[in-house]
Amino acid sequence: MPEAKLEIQMLHDRVMVRVSQEAGERRSSGGILIPATAQVAKRLAWGEVCGVGNHVRTVKVGDRVLFNPEEQFEVEVQGQAYLVMRERDLHAVANERTEHGTGLYL
Repeated sequence: MPEAKLEIQMLHDRVMVRVSQEAGERRSSGGILIPATAQVAKRLAWGEVCGVGNHVRTVKVGDRVLFNPEEQFEVEVQGQAYLVMRERDLHAVANERTEHGTGLYL
């Protein structure tokens, strides 16, 4: 008997984020190659919101968010890794709604 698929719904102020897969090496704006092993400071990461709880107010599914991946909980669903965090752990949102933007674009 096949197992029934269950839909995941986030609770309260929780946000589920799929981490963007970035290349190990990066280039600076001046063209300098930065190896994956170089670590200057803690790096924040961009990810895509895949689910939100009913008390989340500032982000919605599909938004790109900036967060610290080292302080979050990881969960694997159907072979895909996701991070679960509180809405207050998000540092920025990149979306098309330009109500209170910084003037910077991805």
